[in-house]
Amino acid sequence: MYIGILGAGTMGNGIAHVFAQYNHKVILVDVNEEALKKALNTIKSNLNRQFQKKVIIESDVNKIMNNIITSIDINEFKNCDLVIEAIKEDLILKESIFKKLDSICKTKCILASNTSSISINSLADSTNRSDKVIGMHFMNPVPIMKLVEIIKGKNTSKDTLDIILNISNDLNKIPIECNDSPGFVSNRILMPMINEAAYCLYEDVADASSIDTIMKLGMGHPMGPLKLADLIGIDVCVYILNVLFSELNDVKYRPCDILVNMIENNKLGKKTGEGFYKYEL
Repeated sequence: MYIGILGAGTMGNGIAHVFAQYNHKVILVDVNEEALKKALNTIKSNLNRQFQKKVIIESDVNKIMNNIITSIDINEFKNCDLVIEAIKEDLILKESIFKKLDSICKTKCILASNTSSISINSLADSTNRSDKVIGMHFMNPVPIMKLVEIIKGKNTSKDTLDIILNISNDLNKIPIECNDSPGFVSNRILMPMINEAAYCLYEDVADASSIDTIMKLGMGHPMGPLKLADLIGIDVCVYILNVLFSELNDVKYRPCDILVNMIENNKLGKKTGEGFYKYEL
């Protein structure tokens, strides 16, 4: 399949990496040429890391890189069989993008979103191909994490679902289906945990390191919730919590004040160098 990926950020370049690694031709599109250059450098670096760990052989690195081309022109998606949108979480922006993709892409092309919370039905309603719209929620870091949360819209066809399940398996991922609902399964469960961990810190129950260590050692989590929030991005966590709060009308999803204050102070986590912890940029 010829794969289009819109957005060259952390998720977009990770998705491009795995598709290229499994012999798909990929066109990676972003409005920012510097973002595209950074994405290619990141992919090359991650491939070299895979080589060092003997996941791939040395000759695979250039072969995989040659499967990826980049562009700043969204019209390059016109011949794709599948386009995956991986831009920031913004409903209005995503709806406008899906409308644009619908006008560009060939009739049989499947349009997927890597959204972590936005309604697949809303995105599908922006197109004239709602049967070919689906969610493919990859986990970060994409080359390592096995899960792909597959979100079915109300009109997603069985053919579309089967194609996406098959291609996810071909990527050596484990696709798990769910229906469209705020936050789907992963973030409907994860975000309240992160929020409650923030409340534990806010109410001085324990410091950040202690909260994370208790969850790692006691619950078997590979990473504590506050460290994970830093990796995801505090702004993204708050956005998803607000979606859940708005759509489900339940106060348990209201973001903790400490999270809101961190955004106001640009402490967004790893990407800004400081969140619950400090990082080198």
